[in-house]
Amino acid sequence: MARIVSRALPFASRSSLHLPLPPPFPGAALLRSAAAAPPLPPAAGAALAASLLSWRGHTGTPEPSIAAPPPFAGFLAGIRGFRKGRRGQASAKRSQPQNIVEILKLNVPMAMKIALDGLLDSSYSTRDTSISDVGKYDKVEVSVLLCNGNFIQDLNKEWRGEDCTTDMLSMSQYIPDLDVPILMLGDIVISVEATARQAEEKGVTLLDEVRVLVVRGILHLLGFHHESSNEAAAELEKEEQLILKSLRWKGKGLAKSALDSSKPQTDSLDGQVTNGLKKAGSLRFYKPKFKYIFCDMDGTLLNSKSQVTARNAEALREARSRGVNIVIATGKARPAVIDALSMVDLSGRTGIVSESSPGVFLQGLLVYGLEGRQLYKRNLDQEVCREALLYSLENKIPLVAFSQDHCYSMFDHPLVNSLHYIYHEPKAKIVSSIDELLETAEIQKVLFLETPEGISSALRPYWTKAIEGRAHVVQAQPDMLELVPPATSKGNGVKILLNHLSISPDEVMAIGDGENDIEMLQLASFGVALANGSDKTKAVANVIGATNDEDGVAQAIYEYAF
Repeated sequence: MARIVSRALPFASRSSLHLPLPPPFPGAALLRSAAAAPPLPPAAGAALAASLLSWRGHTGTPEPSIAAPPPFAGFLAGIRGFRKGRRGQASAKRSQPQNIVEILKLNVPMAMKIALDGLLDSSYSTRDTSISDVGKYDKVEVSVLLCNGNFIQDLNKEWRGEDCTTDMLSMSQYIPDLDVPILMLGDIVISVEATARQAEEKGVTLLDEVRVLVVRGILHLLGFHHESSNEAAAELEKEEQLILKSLRWKGKGLAKSALDSSKPQTDSLDGQVTNGLKKAGSLRFYKPKFKYIFCDMDGTLLNSKSQVTARNAEALREARSRGVNIVIATGKARPAVIDALSMVDLSGRTGIVSESSPGVFLQGLLVYGLEGRQLYKRNLDQEVCREALLYSLENKIPLVAFSQDHCYSMFDHPLVNSLHYIYHEPKAKIVSSIDELLETAEIQKVLFLETPEGISSALRPYWTKAIEGRAHVVQAQPDMLELVPPATSKGNGVKILLNHLSISPDEVMAIGDGENDIEMLQLASFGVALANGSDKTKAVANVIGATNDEDGVAQAIYEYAF
């Protein structure tokens, strides 16, 4: 038999009281040295010898006391290997369980971490929430015992009053209202014999099946009880599959007719099927699928208040920490993006956007490469600029002209100011005449600010006809209408940048919402349109995510980037 004791230390260190872990059941006392173990019940076999192997060093040096704190933060897994004294056992029969024990020393702490992370935002209705505020503990401990069928049968008799052999038993040691720095979850006992039979029936390895039972045992100790109702079984199944998939472990859960466990699914708001199980805490176990994520700003990364939410910022940091490059592709000016991301400490040379980082701005009219080198710039026809500026003056409809990192307008207006104070764009300079502006600045695009009704009923029809062949109409927001050079698209800007960086579209994931994102989503190997996006954009996307007010970018990264 083998005993694994895992400790999780995911919380801030504090002065701690180290308590000896009591024996979880008769005949399986924890050993603190290499001395002979106390005799186990007859069903467990002959007297056993024991040694302690450290998680890091895999050395057989005995540990003076298992209560001693580890010299590093994170996880510690100690293993107590109980080697039977029988003679004549084939080494082949011993090797597989022993190898499993070595692997579980690393596996159990990882499963514990993801399960504990899952409690932070758990919304399950059937889980016993007696264990909820795990943040108040310095450490969380659980033990795993691998045994034979007779041993677990005796335990069933003693603890459950049932004379039967099961694959796994979980026995809680949690005591409510006990004010100690260590949360002792309890013991998970697994019959290797029963598990091996199940593994053979399912066509998986013994390790695969043991891992499933470890995960299930941890969830039982955290309050998931599948036997109470069908709903409880479904909730345990969902959380179990989350952990298994996060760790890339094989195995299926309890539901006999559930969807394939490798593709857990939920329905999104628009009825499209999306994968809804990954969480931020589990990303470390995933290999990134893409080297680059191209992301829009307005209506995508920014919510309806034109802010980057904390969860979106966290997702961007997580992706970057995994080696994924984040590139902004937007209709905004570069200073606007820098300003918006500075609110969540993601701008500057250590952030995802700066004056020296690659990016696509002003609908692809300005493209910057490595070290901020300008790769591409295209200006709007001067006559179109003149006509638009004159239309703005005559009809008193506010207009902003964009010239690289600067903005200009013919008159002051609250909507013009809102472009700066709400949408982060550079504050518009008021110019005295059209000629003065056109003589001093190269205009890449102009933007009208009007009500959605005014744009759809008057502005868009008028300008679509007036500039036909000379410019193009773009609408990224309901209350904004842009005039840009013909054939302008973010997709073209993304192509230019990909060529510069020597990147294949197969390495790119793109996230957007507006019609100006269509070509970018089509170009990328995987396109995500947010649920608040236009119907045309959603029609070309691979999947439809949550809205920008529901952290759609974060969801897309967690679900599809890894």
